[in-house]
Amino acid sequence: MDNPSAALRKEINLTAPWALVEKFAGQHREKPEDANRGAEMIAEALEAVGVPVTMHRPDLFLSLPGPASVEVEGMTFRAKPPAFCASVPEGIEAELIFVPEASGGTPLDRNPTGTSADVIGKIAVIEGFALPNFVAGLEAAGAAGVIAVNPGDMIHWGTVSTIWGTPEPDDLARLPRIPSAAINQPDGLKLIEIAKRGGRARLRTELETGWFPQNMPVVDIPGGDDSEEFVLLHGHYDSWLEGVGDNGTGNACMLEIARVLWANRDKLKRSVRLAWWAGHSTGRYGGSAWFADTFALDLAENCVAQMNCDSPGCRWATDYTNISCMSETEGLVQRAVADVTGQVAKRKRPQRNSDYSFNNIGISGCFMASSMMTDADRAEKGYYVVGGCGGNIAWHTETDTIEIADKDVLLKDIELYLDAVLKVANADVLPMDWRATAAEFSATIAGYQKAAGDRFDLGPATTAVQELSEKLDGFYAALDAGTLPAEAANAVLKLLARILVPINYTRGSRFTHDPALNVPPLPTIAEAAALDMVPAGKVGFALTQLMRGQNRLVAALREAARLVEAAL
Repeated sequence: MDNPSAALRKEINLTAPWALVEKFAGQHREKPEDANRGAEMIAEALEAVGVPVTMHRPDLFLSLPGPASVEVEGMTFRAKPPAFCASVPEGIEAELIFVPEASGGTPLDRNPTGTSADVIGKIAVIEGFALPNFVAGLEAAGAAGVIAVNPGDMIHWGTVSTIWGTPEPDDLARLPRIPSAAINQPDGLKLIEIAKRGGRARLRTELETGWFPQNMPVVDIPGGDDSEEFVLLHGHYDSWLEGVGDNGTGNACMLEIARVLWANRDKLKRSVRLAWWAGHSTGRYGGSAWFADTFALDLAENCVAQMNCDSPGCRWATDYTNISCMSETEGLVQRAVADVTGQVAKRKRPQRNSDYSFNNIGISGCFMASSMMTDADRAEKGYYVVGGCGGNIAWHTETDTIEIADKDVLLKDIELYLDAVLKVANADVLPMDWRATAAEFSATIAGYQKAAGDRFDLGPATTAVQELSEKLDGFYAALDAGTLPAEAANAVLKLLARILVPINYTRGSRFTHDPALNVPPLPTIAEAAALDMVPAGKVGFALTQLMRGQNRLVAALREAARLVEAAL
């Protein structure tokens, strides 16, 4: 089927999406009842343009930040407690300690960070954001609390749970047990000086954590074929206060794509499903995790790709050269970016964030953010790195208001996402190039082997990925020659995702959720790169872990190779 992207992009109209942006500018979507009203507004906007919508209403486990403060030497500093930190309204009083080695975190950091400092019973002061990795590491080291000094005049909301989505019983022990808070830099610099001379402070936090019913709109746009296969386009609608750039603009982007695709559903080969999530920050991706759990078998059988839409359409965000995507979707993303913007996109490995709740199922993914400010523009404005809003430092603050949205950028982002969705939905052969993934694996294994030296042999993994690469070369050659039917090829391409995405992005089993911490490439053998840091008395344990991890990796690679070979 011909790709109608160019024609359908001409049908994009900003009337409905911009009206939603303006409505969201006056609608908080942080507290559960306010977020539910935001979901109703999305549903009303969809219905107004003739798109039918299903409203799910799951109970989600959420943590709702309230007031916080830091009292020190007669001063009271304004603060924000991150979601899921311990609620201590009466406060804790303790000695302060500045921990520079646990500082410097940006919203893109996710791995546990501890300290060699004696933080036991003290309130640790760090520079950067209140992030789960830093707080978890300091809690494990014995800190009584954590205060994060944000890098500017504003204080950013966040979350410090390392649990992805709703916890299982065994996860509950990993909920943070200490209070933490963020303060701004002017106050923080004073606090750091006080900490350096051994001063004391009282840290107060107040949060409400529990179960709340949340609305989640979902739109299903049927394709023309009888296949149940679909592309999933998704983004969160809950925000800190009105959160126009994160993620009101994303909700508007998806609204317009739903309108255009519904009006042209007769031109679709595969179906498209659009979902607006609740519980992104206050539930640590609770909405998308609920959806992945509830519809896991349907997703496993029928979802051919997932695309995240977060913080498009923000002012000054004109750079599309760095896009998060899995290796097999890099070519797809590059073609979409080139066709719509004329820019050349480079791949970034997706990190463990942005509602990527489908890695354990094994679904290829692309996008998180799309348009971003250039490094030069950010430097000119004196901005630091944030996790959304196109790079605007209004991210996760009270200043993420209507001024952050930009009509021209929003239009371009709608065009980009629409084009990418259509490139998958209407492809005769799914546009996933697993040769790129195998090449990534080969480079990762070689890097790990170099780091491990003669302490561990990754030869079996090297051989297995070489054999898979050879089979894939034959597979794609048969596709190019027209000797491999598209239907048979697509079945293999989809099943390869179920095998290779988990081995590259997860440690846990299928139909679970790994922690909300970054996962290194090929995580089951990643310890090979860290053997230099393993104490002499624990090397044997690390080598045992590597042996087991390589077994899992090699088994997956062999399974993938057999799958490809059987199709030839």
